[in-house]
Parts: sequence; structure tokens; C-alpha cells
Amino acid sequence: MTKNTTHTSKKVLGQIPGSIIYTGKKEHQKLFIESFDYNKEHCTVKELDSVQESFEYKLTDSITWINLNGLNHVDEIEKLGAHYNLHPLVLEDIVNISQRPKIDEYDDYLFVSLKMLYYDNEQNIISEQVSFVLGKNYVLSFQESEGDVFDQVRDRIRNAKGRVRTMQSDYLLYVLIDAIVDHYFNVIETLSDKIEYFETTIFSGEADDDISQKIQNLKREILRVRRNIFPLREVISRIEKNENKLIHKKTITYYRDIYDHLIQVSENIDIYREMIWSLMDMYMTSISNKMNEVMKVLTIMASIFIPLTFIAGIYGMNFEYIPELKYKYAYFILWGVMIVLFVGMLYYFRKKKWL
Repeated sequence: MTKNTTHTSKKVLGQIPGSIIYTGKKEHQKLFIESFDYNKEHCTVKELDSVQESFEYKLTDSITWINLNGLNHVDEIEKLGAHYNLHPLVLEDIVNISQRPKIDEYDDYLFVSLKMLYYDNEQNIISEQVSFVLGKNYVLSFQESEGDVFDQVRDRIRNAKGRVRTMQSDYLLYVLIDAIVDHYFNVIETLSDKIEYFETTIFSGEADDDISQKIQNLKREILRVRRNIFPLREVISRIEKNENKLIHKKTITYYRDIYDHLIQVSENIDIYREMIWSLMDMYMTSISNKMNEVMKVLTIMASIFIPLTFIAGIYGMNFEYIPELKYKYAYFILWGVMIVLFVGMLYYFRKKKWL
């Protein structure tokens, strides 16, 4: 059975805006910080023991990507936010994992929050919030736990593949978001496989008794994916149309490509949404057809035995004077009539294609 991973928010009404409270369940997640500092000529990759070690990169001319895993380490996030002059509301949104995909524009940086989707080993859909802060020469990323879809980006930075080492920080933000969006295609491909499996199972008549519950779970899964992906179109659209100094004109085309991919993903999700709605109708129709087949067989059997029962009923009456009872071959004649009726009705039903 597919189940969705959900989180219970710890925020309560009436808290002061800007209160930095982690709302997830991974309270014991280990802090992991990595940094990529690069330009055309060099690339330095480090695993940092504390956020203080990343402070030296802010004033360099190179491009820096600092990735922090472990939103439960609120104190470290506050230190990093203080050094980069991040607004308290931004820090609040970073550790609030139920945040809707959004973009906020500030004087010296952009804040972008979105959802990273993937399936675990048990084919349960996992939604993890990823937040980005784009500055003049840096990108900060915040994840709830280790494991992401950025391995190819790391490889491109280390080995100077593609344009990433020759471009500015806005391009780095693009390749990180693009990696997440590209992984959406893997998610919808898995959804497509699940829908195809259910269709084949229902059409072949091999559906389990709990198939309706599985379809309902898949419907909730698709709705959850849709809810996490659709708002991102507005985010990318705002970046594409924004005239912020941090987004260069030559990079806008790349963000437009992300928007095109999101449109494609959204269209597929809408198609799958319609298909999953029809799956339940298809299942109910198959159940109704099976019931009709059973009723048809029972009706035909009843129709065959009604005249036979009528004949047997007449000659089973306890009247003393029934002329045929005295006839020597009456018993065999009665059997003959009943057999002829039985065969004749079978022939008639087959001719009518009711059998």
C-alpha cells in the first residue's frame, strides 16, 4: 500500500512573526555543511564543521555555493543568516517545512523555496523542502536531510563541465532548480507506471479486493504532487519577468526553459489526474459487469428449470385420478419432454447469444 509522508507543524497561532522554529520531525538529523568555491580557473570543495567556516567566502570574487543539511540546527542557521543579513522572515520560512513554493525579493538577495520530490525504496512519495538564497556571488541552499538530486551539479562544478564555472551565481541557482525540476519527470514517470499497472490489472480481471483503496491512495499521491509543483510555475515566471540586478539577461533564457519543463510536467499531471479518476469508474464498471454475468447465468438457469419444475409439480400432485399415471411409458415420455425442453431452451439461448 502506498502511503504519503506528511509532517505535523509545530507552529502555533499567536507566535511573533520571524520566530525561527523548525516544524519537521527530524529532530536528530546530523548537521552537514559543504561549500563549493569556484571560478574559471579553480574549484575548492570543502566539508565544513561549522557555519563560521563559510563566512570567509562572502567577500571573495569567486562564486560560492554553501549547502546546509539539517534544518533542526536552528542556531547554526541563525548564525549563517546573521552573517549574510537574511531577514528573520526568511529564516522562519527556511525552517518551516510546510512552506508553499515561493519567491521573495530583498535588496541584496532573492529567497526561493520549492519542493524536492522523490520516491523512497518502498515507493512512498517523499516531499522535502529546499530553500535557496541568491546573492551577488553566492547561493545558499538549505535541506532538511542528506540525500538530494544535485550530484550531477556537483560533478559539473568539480570537473568544469558545461557553463557553470564560467557563469555567475544566478546561473548556479538555475542549474540547482533545473536539477529538481528534471527529477519531477522521474516522479511523473513512476506515476504513469502505477496507473498503467492498475489499468492492466482491472482490465485483466486480476484486481485485488483492496484495489479501490490503492486507487484512492494513488489519487491522493497525484494531488500531493500537483500541489507541490504547480506553485513553482509562478515562482519561475516571476524570476523570468523580474528585472532584479541579480538575474542577468543572458540567464533569463535558461529560466524560461525551466518554465517550459514545468508546463510539460503540469500537463502530464493533469492528464494523470483525469486518468486516476476514470480508474475508479473503470473498476466499478468491471465489478458491475461481473455481477451482470453472474445474474445472467442465474437467470438462464432459473428460466430453464421453471418449465421443468412446472411439469414436475403437476405430476407430483396427490390427486388420485391423473390419466397419464396409468400409462405404462408415461415416466419415460415425461423425461423425454423435459430433456427436449432443456435442450431446446439451451439452443434458443445460444442462438440469441445469451450464453
